[in-house]
Amino acid sequence: MNIALVGYGKMGKAIEEIALQRGHHIILKIDIDNIGDFNHTNLSKADAAIEFSGPESAFPNVMKCLQFKTPVVCGSTGWLDRMEEVKKYCSSNGGAFLYSSNYSIGVNIFFELNKQLALLMASHNEYDIQVTEIHHTQKKDAPSGTAITLAEQVLEKINRKKNWVNHITDKREELEIISERIDPSPGTHLVKYSSPIDEIEIIHRAHNRMGFATGAVLAAEFIKGKKGIFSMKDVLGF
Repeated sequence: MNIALVGYGKMGKAIEEIALQRGHHIILKIDIDNIGDFNHTNLSKADAAIEFSGPESAFPNVMKCLQFKTPVVCGSTGWLDRMEEVKKYCSSNGGAFLYSSNYSIGVNIFFELNKQLALLMASHNEYDIQVTEIHHTQKKDAPSGTAITLAEQVLEKINRKKNWVNHITDKREELEIISERIDPSPGTHLVKYSSPIDEIEIIHRAHNRMGFATGAVLAAEFIKGKKGIFSMKDVLGF
Protein backbone atom coordinates (compact mmCIF):
# COMPACT_ATOMS: atom_id res chain seq x y z
CA MET A 1 0.00 0.00 0.00
CA ASN A 2 0.99 3.65 -0.39
CA ILE A 3 1.58 5.45 2.91
CA ALA A 4 1.99 9.14 3.70
CA LEU A 5 4.06 9.98 6.78
CA VAL A 6 2.91 13.20 8.45
CA GLY A 7 5.74 13.94 10.86
CA TYR A 8 9.18 12.60 9.97
CA GLY A 9 11.07 12.61 13.24
CA LYS A 10 12.44 9.58 15.06
CA MET A 11 9.06 7.83 15.09
CA GLY A 12 8.41 8.66 11.45
CA LYS A 13 11.74 7.16 10.45
CA ALA A 14 11.08 4.02 12.51
CA ILE A 15 7.65 3.66 10.89
CA GLU A 16 9.23 4.08 7.46
CA GLU A 17 11.69 1.26 8.21
CA ILE A 18 8.94 -1.15 9.26
CA ALA A 19 6.63 -0.16 6.39
CA LEU A 20 9.34 -0.81 3.81
CA GLN A 21 10.14 -4.17 5.42
CA ARG A 22 6.46 -5.10 5.03
CA GLY A 23 6.49 -4.24 1.33
CA HIS A 24 4.75 -0.86 1.46
CA HIS A 25 5.67 2.36 -0.33
CA ILE A 26 6.26 5.69 1.39
CA ILE A 27 4.97 8.18 -1.16
CA LEU A 28 5.02 11.30 1.03
CA LYS A 29 7.08 12.50 4.00
CA ILE A 30 5.92 15.70 5.65
CA ASP A 31 7.93 17.69 8.17
CA ILE A 32 8.46 21.35 8.98
CA ASP A 33 10.71 21.84 5.95
CA ASN A 34 8.19 20.81 3.26
CA ILE A 35 4.79 21.65 4.72
CA GLY A 36 3.72 22.94 1.31
CA ASP A 37 3.72 19.35 0.02
CA PHE A 38 0.96 18.51 2.50
CA ASN A 39 -1.82 19.02 -0.04
CA HIS A 40 -4.75 17.23 -1.67
CA THR A 41 -2.83 16.21 -4.77
CA ASN A 42 -0.13 14.41 -2.82
CA LEU A 43 -2.40 12.94 -0.14
CA SER A 44 -4.81 11.58 -2.76
CA LYS A 45 -2.09 9.12 -3.81
CA ALA A 46 -1.95 7.57 -0.32
CA ASP A 47 -4.03 4.63 0.91
CA ALA A 48 -3.49 5.90 4.46
CA ALA A 49 -1.59 8.58 6.36
CA ILE A 50 0.28 7.97 9.60
CA GLU A 51 0.47 11.11 11.74
CA PHE A 52 3.21 11.40 14.38
CA SER A 53 4.06 15.06 14.77
CA GLY A 54 3.46 16.90 18.05
CA PRO A 55 0.78 18.31 20.36
CA GLU A 56 0.49 21.63 18.48
CA SER A 57 0.25 20.26 14.95
CA ALA A 58 -1.63 16.98 15.40
CA PHE A 59 -5.16 18.38 15.31
CA PRO A 60 -4.80 20.43 12.09
CA ASN A 61 -2.86 17.59 10.46
CA VAL A 62 -5.58 15.05 11.23
CA MET A 63 -8.32 17.41 10.11
CA LYS A 64 -6.54 18.03 6.80
CA CYS A 65 -6.26 14.29 6.14
CA LEU A 66 -9.96 13.85 6.88
CA GLN A 67 -10.83 16.83 4.69
CA PHE A 68 -8.95 15.22 1.80
CA LYS A 69 -10.61 11.82 2.42
CA THR A 70 -7.34 10.11 3.36
CA PRO A 71 -7.70 7.48 6.12
CA VAL A 72 -5.49 8.62 8.98
CA VAL A 73 -3.74 6.84 11.84
CA CYS A 74 -2.70 9.27 14.58
CA GLY A 75 -0.18 8.62 17.34
CA SER A 76 0.48 12.16 18.54
CA THR A 77 -0.47 12.88 22.15
CA GLY A 78 -1.13 16.05 24.11
CA TRP A 79 -4.04 17.30 21.96
CA LEU A 80 -6.95 15.13 23.14
CA ASP A 81 -9.05 18.07 24.30
CA ARG A 82 -10.05 18.35 20.61
CA MET A 83 -10.69 14.67 20.02
CA GLU A 84 -14.47 15.04 19.93
CA GLU A 85 -14.15 17.62 17.15
CA VAL A 86 -12.15 15.14 15.10
CA LYS A 87 -14.61 12.33 15.68
CA LYS A 88 -17.58 14.52 14.78
CA TYR A 89 -15.92 15.76 11.59
CA CYS A 90 -14.80 12.24 10.64
CA SER A 91 -18.34 10.90 11.00
CA SER A 92 -20.00 13.77 9.14
CA ASN A 93 -17.40 13.73 6.35
CA GLY A 94 -17.40 9.95 5.81
CA GLY A 95 -13.77 9.61 6.80
CA ALA A 96 -11.62 7.02 8.52
CA PHE A 97 -9.71 7.77 11.71
CA LEU A 98 -7.76 5.55 14.09
CA TYR A 99 -6.19 6.86 17.29
CA SER A 100 -4.21 5.17 20.02
CA SER A 101 -2.12 6.66 22.78
CA ASN A 102 0.28 3.78 22.10
CA TYR A 103 0.52 1.47 19.08
CA SER A 104 2.76 -1.16 20.65
CA ILE A 105 1.12 -4.60 20.70
CA GLY A 106 2.74 -5.20 24.09
CA VAL A 107 1.35 -1.96 25.53
CA ASN A 108 -2.14 -2.77 24.29
CA ILE A 109 -1.93 -6.14 26.05
CA PHE A 110 -0.66 -4.19 29.08
CA PHE A 111 -3.78 -2.00 28.88
CA GLU A 112 -5.97 -5.10 29.16
CA LEU A 113 -3.96 -6.37 32.15
CA ASN A 114 -4.26 -2.94 33.79
CA LYS A 115 -8.05 -2.98 33.49
CA GLN A 116 -8.27 -6.48 34.92
CA LEU A 117 -5.96 -5.69 37.84
CA ALA A 118 -7.92 -2.52 38.64
CA LEU A 119 -11.11 -4.55 38.70
CA LEU A 120 -9.57 -7.06 41.11
CA MET A 121 -8.25 -4.28 43.37
CA ALA A 122 -11.39 -2.15 43.40
CA SER A 123 -12.68 -3.45 46.76
CA HIS A 124 -9.29 -3.41 48.51
CA ASN A 125 -9.25 0.07 49.97
CA GLU A 126 -6.01 -0.52 51.87
CA TYR A 127 -4.06 -0.18 48.62
CA ASP A 128 -3.05 3.17 47.24
CA ILE A 129 -2.23 3.48 43.53
CA GLN A 130 0.42 5.30 41.52
CA VAL A 131 1.26 5.45 37.81
CA THR A 132 4.83 6.25 36.74
CA GLU A 133 6.00 6.99 33.20
CA ILE A 134 9.59 7.46 32.03
CA HIS A 135 10.52 8.86 28.62
CA HIS A 136 13.42 10.56 26.85
CA THR A 137 13.99 14.26 27.44
CA GLN A 138 12.77 15.26 23.97
CA LYS A 139 9.21 14.14 24.68
CA LYS A 140 7.15 17.32 24.60
CA ASP A 141 4.07 16.37 26.66
CA ALA A 142 3.67 15.13 30.21
CA PRO A 143 2.13 12.95 31.33
CA SER A 144 2.39 10.62 28.36
CA GLY A 145 -0.77 9.63 26.52
CA THR A 146 -0.14 6.04 27.58
CA ALA A 147 0.03 7.04 31.25
CA ILE A 148 -3.23 8.97 30.91
CA THR A 149 -4.89 5.92 29.34
CA LEU A 150 -3.66 3.74 32.21
CA ALA A 151 -4.87 6.25 34.81
CA GLU A 152 -8.29 6.63 33.21
CA GLN A 153 -8.68 2.85 33.08
CA VAL A 154 -8.00 2.73 36.83
CA LEU A 155 -10.48 5.54 37.50
CA GLU A 156 -13.19 3.63 35.61
CA LYS A 157 -12.82 0.63 37.93
CA ILE A 158 -11.83 2.14 41.29
CA ASN A 159 -14.28 4.74 42.57
CA ARG A 160 -12.17 5.77 45.58
CA LYS A 161 -9.99 7.62 43.08
CA LYS A 162 -11.78 10.65 41.60
CA ASN A 163 -9.20 12.17 39.24
CA TRP A 164 -5.56 11.93 38.22
CA VAL A 165 -2.89 14.56 38.85
CA ASN A 166 0.59 14.90 37.37
CA HIS A 167 2.43 15.39 40.66
CA ILE A 168 2.87 13.84 44.09
CA THR A 169 -0.23 14.33 46.22
CA ASP A 170 -1.32 13.54 49.76
CA LYS A 171 -5.00 13.50 48.78
CA ARG A 172 -6.04 9.87 48.75
CA GLU A 173 -8.85 10.50 46.27
CA GLU A 174 -6.30 11.65 43.66
CA LEU A 175 -4.35 9.24 41.46
CA GLU A 176 -0.71 10.24 41.04
CA ILE A 177 0.96 10.14 37.65
CA ILE A 178 4.69 10.67 38.09
CA SER A 179 6.54 11.78 34.93
CA GLU A 180 10.29 11.33 34.60
CA ARG A 181 12.45 12.38 31.63
CA ILE A 182 15.66 10.37 31.33
CA ASP A 183 17.69 9.75 28.18
CA PRO A 184 17.70 7.50 26.24
CA SER A 185 14.53 5.83 27.57
CA PRO A 186 12.04 5.04 24.76
CA GLY A 187 9.24 4.45 27.27
CA THR A 188 8.52 2.75 30.60
CA HIS A 189 5.11 2.62 32.30
CA LEU A 190 4.45 1.24 35.76
CA VAL A 191 1.24 0.86 37.77
CA LYS A 192 1.81 0.19 41.47
CA TYR A 193 -0.62 -0.77 44.24
CA SER A 194 0.88 -0.21 47.71
CA SER A 195 -0.40 -1.21 51.12
CA PRO A 196 1.25 -1.28 54.58
CA ILE A 197 2.04 -4.98 54.08
CA ASP A 198 2.90 -5.43 50.38
CA GLU A 199 3.04 -4.01 46.86
CA ILE A 200 1.80 -5.19 43.48
CA GLU A 201 3.32 -3.79 40.29
CA ILE A 202 2.77 -4.27 36.60
CA ILE A 203 5.29 -2.74 34.21
CA HIS A 204 5.89 -2.35 30.50
CA ARG A 205 9.36 -1.35 29.35
CA ALA A 206 10.01 -0.61 25.69
CA HIS A 207 13.47 -1.51 24.44
CA ASN A 208 13.19 0.64 21.30
CA ARG A 209 10.65 2.35 19.03
CA MET A 210 10.10 -0.62 16.73
CA GLY A 211 7.15 -1.98 18.70
CA PHE A 212 5.33 1.35 18.35
CA ALA A 213 6.25 1.60 14.67
CA THR A 214 5.07 -1.92 13.89
CA GLY A 215 1.70 -1.29 15.53
CA ALA A 216 1.25 1.96 13.60
CA VAL A 217 1.88 0.17 10.30
CA LEU A 218 -0.55 -2.60 11.29
CA ALA A 219 -3.12 0.12 12.02
CA ALA A 220 -2.57 1.67 8.57
CA GLU A 221 -3.03 -1.74 6.96
CA PHE A 222 -6.25 -2.19 8.93
CA ILE A 223 -7.79 1.19 8.09
CA LYS A 224 -7.15 1.05 4.34
CA GLY A 225 -10.47 1.20 2.50
CA LYS A 226 -12.54 1.60 5.66
CA LYS A 227 -14.76 4.37 6.99
CA GLY A 228 -15.41 5.09 10.64
CA ILE A 229 -13.62 5.62 13.94
CA PHE A 230 -11.35 2.87 15.21
CA SER A 231 -8.80 1.99 17.89
CA MET A 232 -6.05 -0.59 18.37
CA LYS A 233 -8.63 -2.87 19.95
CA ASP A 234 -10.18 -3.16 16.50
CA VAL A 235 -6.80 -3.83 14.90
CA LEU A 236 -5.83 -6.51 17.43
CA GLY A 237 -9.30 -8.02 17.84
CA PHE A 238 -9.53 -7.52 21.62
